[in-house]
Amino acid sequence: MGHRPDVVVVGAGVAGLACAADLQARGLQVRVLEKADRVGGRIRTERLDGYLCDIGFQLLNPAYPQVGRTVDVPALGLQQFAAGVRVNRGSGSAVLGDPRREPHLLGRTLRSGLLDVREIAGLIRWAAPTVLAPQRSLRAPDRTVAQAWDAVGVRGPLRRQVLQPFLSGVLADDPGHASDTYVRLLIRSFLLGTPGLPREGMQALPDQLAARLSAPVETGTEVVGIGPGPVVRTASGKIRARAVVVATDLPAAAALDLTPTRPTGGLTTWWYATPDDLPRDRLLCVDGQGGPVANTAVVSAAAPSYAPPGRGLVQLTALSAAGLGDDRALAQAGRLWRADTTEWELLVRHDVHDALPVTRPPLPIRRPVDLGDGILLCGDHQDTPSTQGALASGHRAARATVRHLAG
Repeated sequence: MGHRPDVVVVGAGVAGLACAADLQARGLQVRVLEKADRVGGRIRTERLDGYLCDIGFQLLNPAYPQVGRTVDVPALGLQQFAAGVRVNRGSGSAVLGDPRREPHLLGRTLRSGLLDVREIAGLIRWAAPTVLAPQRSLRAPDRTVAQAWDAVGVRGPLRRQVLQPFLSGVLADDPGHASDTYVRLLIRSFLLGTPGLPREGMQALPDQLAARLSAPVETGTEVVGIGPGPVVRTASGKIRARAVVVATDLPAAAALDLTPTRPTGGLTTWWYATPDDLPRDRLLCVDGQGGPVANTAVVSAAAPSYAPPGRGLVQLTALSAAGLGDDRALAQAGRLWRADTTEWELLVRHDVHDALPVTRPPLPIRRPVDLGDGILLCGDHQDTPSTQGALASGHRAARATVRHLAG
């Protein structure tokens, strides 16, 4: 299996790629193995008839600290959504916008019928400590976000019709059961940054990280076992190294007996080619009536590179647990956009059954990455289930690897 490297990294998602780049920058010889035919892990993009369809609807938030430190965001050509949300309310839709970044939406926000002074005051009391001092807030006892909102009087339409459906798509889970600590960190990131999509699709993010490596990622290489010690077992033989970093997703890491299994949440996303006649306000749409849809968006309005000229691209995402079929999904999309879907074409459906580890309290924000005996573990399951968490865990694993090699 070739020369003995300093470190073998198993998995070429963003955690593994960030770790490998850090180790390479420290002068170490690194081999990166990837089972799939491309890098990226769960961050992948398909090109279909001139459309870009990410594997599951994902956004890149430039406010994530590790994104700013690790990624050349300008080189990605980030196409940003508006800092606001469209809310379906049955008889019509309402719009909420951040007045700092979307001042033109202020009038519609004030007329939305979703603003209650007491609920807004409660949300400020809830979010302010984390916005102002995030590290200090991590030391507070954790509980469910439902318990935290109840404690500050957040029980009105902002909670039921906006926050709950919006967060279900971000968490791939019922937000009421989620970790309050983690949800406050998420809200902080949305207040500080406006997410968007790279010009060439989300695949451009791992592609950029992989391009920094001096040796190409060895794709199509399945790892069947780890150890004993820093040894990687593949179908072609063993690779011995001074250290091994496993950077797979949670189910794969558990299958290698490196971590206990934990619940994960699944998401299903439908991508539709449409006429170019839908709203172009770049707002994510949520269903304030409590339907099975987590969110939907006219992606081509925010990211024109995702669709051919003169055509539209709409995504619709639901929790996998909702069991939404294709016909019903199309009906839901038409209802939410108040559109005739006769000319809509389903390009692809993505079922991501293990999209994210669930975040039930008490949630350890950082889990150990050094398992001992020269084996290390990273991924969003060792940090927070996000791009931020994946990158952060990759950097932590790189630092721990250097400490191990230094004895």
